[in-house]
Amino acid sequence: MTDQHGELDAALERVIEAARHHLAAVRAAQGRIDDDDVWQAYVALNNASFAYDEQLMDAFGEVTPWDVESIDPDEADRRFGADEGIEPSDPHPQVISVRQRRDYRVPSVSALIRVADAARREGLPADEEAPPVEGVGEAVLELLQSGDGSLGALDVPELEPLDGVVMVSEVGTPVDLESFDDDDPVGPFQPAADDRLVGRLDEHPFVELDDEPDHVH
Repeated sequence: MTDQHGELDAALERVIEAARHHLAAVRAAQGRIDDDDVWQAYVALNNASFAYDEQLMDAFGEVTPWDVESIDPDEADRRFGADEGIEPSDPHPQVISVRQRRDYRVPSVSALIRVADAARREGLPADEEAPPVEGVGEAVLELLQSGDGSLGALDVPELEPLDGVVMVSEVGTPVDLESFDDDDPVGPFQPAADDRLVGRLDEHPFVELDDEPDHVH
């Protein structure tokens, strides 16, 4: 029984020491998320608490208020990427490419240019004159630049959406815009040989149907 008491005292000391190390790691991390030292100290404290609880049950049939399960340190390292600072392996490439195309019909060129002119003037000082928008392409670019840069900026009555497509691909290397000329319409969108198409989403414009279909009598 004496040896059992000694083992129990030693187990309790390990809990206390593990708690001190955990507190020191938490203080040193200063709120950093996923700090490796905090995680290692947490595992040590968890397992020391579990071992003490088990020994207390064996010696006296009593339990602690700690409801913990043993954690395999090696498995925890593999799961959280803390094995000697090695990042966990990922079966997917690190870069995802989203290519989107949306076509539009322009019912009235003059109406589109007017709305783009208004967007260009908005936000300018009253004494500063904005150059006029020239052409449909420049009008669309102006709407994109004055908006949030997404296709949502083109949701205006002056543009009638047609079909579009979105393609998501896993790529090994991100696009390097400096390697393409500004007037290159293909290069930045050309898939590489090792790119893998994950999926394609076809987009069709919403078509309003008549409330009551016409009947032929």
